[in-house]
Amino acid sequence: MTDTTIRRRAGLLIFPGLTALDMIGPWEVFLRLPGWAPVAIGLNDQPIAADGRLMITPQATIADCPPLDLLIVPGGGGVDALLDRPDVLDFVRSRAGAAEFGVASVCTGALVLGAAGLLRGRRAATHWASRPLLAALGAEPSADRVVIDGPVATGGGVTAGIDIALALAARIAGPDIAAAAELAIEYAPEPPMGAGRPELAPPAVLAMVETAFADRIAARRRLVEAAAARLS
Repeated sequence: MTDTTIRRRAGLLIFPGLTALDMIGPWEVFLRLPGWAPVAIGLNDQPIAADGRLMITPQATIADCPPLDLLIVPGGGGVDALLDRPDVLDFVRSRAGAAEFGVASVCTGALVLGAAGLLRGRRAATHWASRPLLAALGAEPSADRVVIDGPVATGGGVTAGIDIALALAARIAGPDIAAAAELAIEYAPEPPMGAGRPELAPPAVLAMVETAFADRIAARRRLVEAAAARLS
């Protein structure tokens, strides 16, 4: 299913502290999309440490990035440091406007799109714990796993990166090609615990995860509010 004649590029922004699966899920899908190549784009040319110290090496940087047909912004704890980085937000804005297939985000990557002013007046999704923060950036928060609103596509947390990449693949190359990619990676989730969304999790489990996230979300809220103030 791979194509040695690469005509299109899907750029995936990488940065310290990203959640690796946010990036790897879409990477695997676009690796199998004929005529497309995924490209890891760093803030500079140095390898970055994703969560758990997994090292990822960029193939291009925001300064020397080749033309892109799609830009995908993953999420993770490292997103917080990007919310007041003018160089990163300028890059996202400019590439979103120039890419034929627009811009997408996975998980809290949506907050970067929001800080770049790309979510105003649009429906958007992100990780459930950060979903309430989208409104401050002018978005209409959605609990859907995949949201496509014009040239902007956003997805829920972490594993939703595969869903959003497949949805985009269907738009780009048609449902049969997207289905072939889905089959190639054997994407047929059957969550053993059945607790992958807040409304499905037992109350004690939800409370445990909310408590674990509480300090991070409080700090992130302050950063999002500052980003929103700059937009206005």
